[in-house]
Amino acid sequence: MIEENKRENIREEMERAVKAMGAASLLFNNGFLNDAISRLYYSLLHDIRALLLTKGLEPKSHEGALRFFGFHFVKEGAFEPADSHIFSRLMKYREEADYNPSYIFTKEDFVEFKKEAEELSNKIKGYLKEKGYLCGLGNIKC
Repeated sequence: MIEENKRENIREEMERAVKAMGAASLLFNNGFLNDAISRLYYSLLHDIRALLLTKGLEPKSHEGALRFFGFHFVKEGAFEPADSHIFSRLMKYREEADYNPSYIFTKEDFVEFKKEAEELSNKIKGYLKEKGYLCGLGNIKC
């Protein structure tokens, strides 16, 4: 992957993350908790995928994204183990939200999950900005 393509793919993943977070909020505000939680997860997945692209990594599965994140960013010390747990937990809740009709989420669950997802998303954005991958994206200056 050439640098120009890498930067474009990172930009696209970040845009998808923002859209998924917006969709999560819209769904939550209209009473669709399970769908809102699913979108929260996808927002974070797109952030993680953008992060992985900085090292030329393109996971083929959700589990691959989690493994790559853990091995290449948590194990190397760029992120905390707790960050990996947030992503892992949201992955599990997304599966419950999408495939288990008897699993019940509360509004409080969504608010807590969103807070955690936004905190990790901000860490990822900080890392990408520090490495120069967000320069010129939106109104971000470097």
